[in-house]
Amino acid sequence: MDTSKIRNVAIIAHVDHGKTTLVDQLLKQCGTFHENEEVDERVMDSDNLERERGITILSKNANVNYKGYRVNIVDTPGHADFGGQVERVLGTVDGVLLVVDAFEGPMAQTRFVTQKALELGLIPIVVVNKIDRDGCNPHLALDKVFDLFCELDANEEQLDFAHVFGSGRKGICRKEIDDADGDFRILMDLILERIPAPKGNPENAPLLQITSLEYSDFLGRLAVGRVQEGIFKPNLTVSQSLANGTFRNVRLQKILRYDGITPQPVTEAGPGDIILIAGLDYFDIGDTLSSTSSPVQLPRIHIDPPTISMLFTVNTSPLAGKYGGKFLTGSHLLERLERAHMADPALLVEKVDGASTFKVSGRGILHLTILVENMRREGYEFTIGSPQVIFQKDENGKLLEPMETFKVEVPADYSGPVIEELGRRKGEMTNMFQDDNNRVFLEYIVPSRGLIGVRPVLLSLSKGYAVSQSLFLEYQPYKGEIPTRINGVLIAKDAGETASYALSKLEDRGYMIVGPGAEVYPGMIVGEHNRNVDIIVNVTKGKHLTNMRASGSDDNIQLTPYRRLTLEECVTFINDDECIEVTPEILRLRKVTLDPHKRKQESKVPVEED
Repeated sequence: MDTSKIRNVAIIAHVDHGKTTLVDQLLKQCGTFHENEEVDERVMDSDNLERERGITILSKNANVNYKGYRVNIVDTPGHADFGGQVERVLGTVDGVLLVVDAFEGPMAQTRFVTQKALELGLIPIVVVNKIDRDGCNPHLALDKVFDLFCELDANEEQLDFAHVFGSGRKGICRKEIDDADGDFRILMDLILERIPAPKGNPENAPLLQITSLEYSDFLGRLAVGRVQEGIFKPNLTVSQSLANGTFRNVRLQKILRYDGITPQPVTEAGPGDIILIAGLDYFDIGDTLSSTSSPVQLPRIHIDPPTISMLFTVNTSPLAGKYGGKFLTGSHLLERLERAHMADPALLVEKVDGASTFKVSGRGILHLTILVENMRREGYEFTIGSPQVIFQKDENGKLLEPMETFKVEVPADYSGPVIEELGRRKGEMTNMFQDDNNRVFLEYIVPSRGLIGVRPVLLSLSKGYAVSQSLFLEYQPYKGEIPTRINGVLIAKDAGETASYALSKLEDRGYMIVGPGAEVYPGMIVGEHNRNVDIIVNVTKGKHLTNMRASGSDDNIQLTPYRRLTLEECVTFINDDECIEVTPEILRLRKVTLDPHKRKQESKVPVEED
C-alpha cells in the first residue's frame, strides 16, 4: 500500500469567495465525471438549504484521481458559525487550499479557519480567485494574505506558500497573473508538489479517530475518519474508545472510500485514506478505533465553546398540529436534538424545566436557525425562544460575556449613522480608515449581545451598501445593558381570521406581519407598534352590514403590503417575553404567556387595549 500516492487537502475560504465552484472545476477538469455526464453546479453543496442560501453548511469529502495519485479534497464551511465542522476535519488533512477573493482579500472568517490550520502545522497553498471580477487587485489580495500569515505566527515553511490565480466560474488558472489562461491542473500539480504525503505505517496496529459522520439510507449512520496507522478491512474487530474513558470491542461491517463524490465499498484502506465505516451501532465524534490487543484513546477533539443559546419547547399554541406538523411531542424533539448534537458537537443540548423544554447552544444565530429550518422541513413542530448570550464568571465571581471583532465597510456618506448604531450597542472602535473609493472601513469590538439583529439594521442605515463580518474574540467583563427592540407589538385579541377592514383601521398604529385571512389566536403577535408599549387589537372585526350604501365608501379596501419575516428576522425581532411558533408551513410570533391578565401581572411594561 503506497501512501506516497495519497494527498489530503482541505479547502477553506470566507463565505461567497467561490470555494465550492472551485471544487466543481477540479472534479470536472481532472476527469472525475464522464465526458457527457450531466453535473449540477456546486455539486458538493448537496443539501437543499446550502443550494438555496449559496453557502456550505456541512463539511464534505471528494476524491480526485490525478496522474496516479489519489487526492482527497475536504470542502469546509466558510461561515464562523459552522467553525465546529472545520475544527474537526482539519485533523484529517496535511495541507489546505486557502481561497481568497481577488477583490476583497482575506476576511475575518478566513482568519478564523486559517489560524486553526496554521496552528496544526498544515502546509497552505493560496488560490486568488475571481480574477475576472471588475476592479479586483490580485496582487494586493496576495499581500494581505502574507500579512495575515505574519499576524498568525506562521512558520517559515508556511510563509513560503505557493499560489495561483484563477476564476472558478470560468474554469481558468494561472501560475502568475500575466501568464496565459490554463486550467486547474496547474493547481493539482502544485498540490502533488507542495502538500506532503500522509505519514503512517500499514504494518502497525490499526488506528483511526472519528471526525464526522455521514448517513446512508441503506447502511444508516457511517463514521468518517482518516486512517492514521495500519489497515482497516471489512469484518475487522477493533476496540472503540468512548467519551467516558471505557473501551468496547466492535466489528466493522463495511469500509467505504470516496470515488469522486460517491462512497464506494473497498476491501482495505491504509494510512492517509479518508474512509466511511458501517457497523458501529453507536459512536460519538472523537471516539478512537484501535487494536483490541492494545487499545488506544487519542485526545478528544477540542471544540470552541458555544456563545448563543435558545430554548426549544413543545408547541402549546391553540393551533398546534394544524399546519403540517408530524412530530409534536417532547420525546420527538429530544431525539432530533440529540441527533443534531451527535452530527455537530458544537451544538450542545440540555434539558431544563421538565421533559418538554431543551436549551440548545451554538456558535451564533445562523448556526441555530439552520437547525430550526432543517427541523421544520422534516415535519417537526415546536416553539423557540429569543436568543440568549451565554455568560461566564471568572475566579473572582465577576460576570464575563463573549465579545466579537466586528468589521463593517460602508460608503463615507453613511458612516455616521453606522458609528452611532454600533456605539449604542456598546461597540468600541479599534480602527477606522477611508480608501480612495470613498469607502470607510470600521473595526469594532462588540458584545455578542449587541450583534443580534445588527446586519439588517446596518443595511437599512446604509441603503443596502454595508458589508459586515464578525468573529468571536474572547470573554470580557460585562458591558452593561444594551437596548433591545424599542417598539412594542400589536397583539391579537380574539381567535379567528384577520379581516381586511380591521387591518386597514390599524395601519396608523404600526406595520403588520400578517395579512388578511390569516388564522390568529389571543396572545399572537400580528404587527409592530409605532410606540414603545404593547397594544391588544381586534384584527378579526369585519364591517357591519347595513341596507344603506354610499357612493365610493364600499370600494375594495386597499391595504399596505404586510411584512413577511424570515426565520432569522423573527429570531432577532422577539424580546424575552416572546417566542416563535415553528411549523412546517408557517412561522408565527406570540407572547410566551397568552393570557393578557397573567401577562400584565408578569410584566412591568404597560399594555394598552385598543
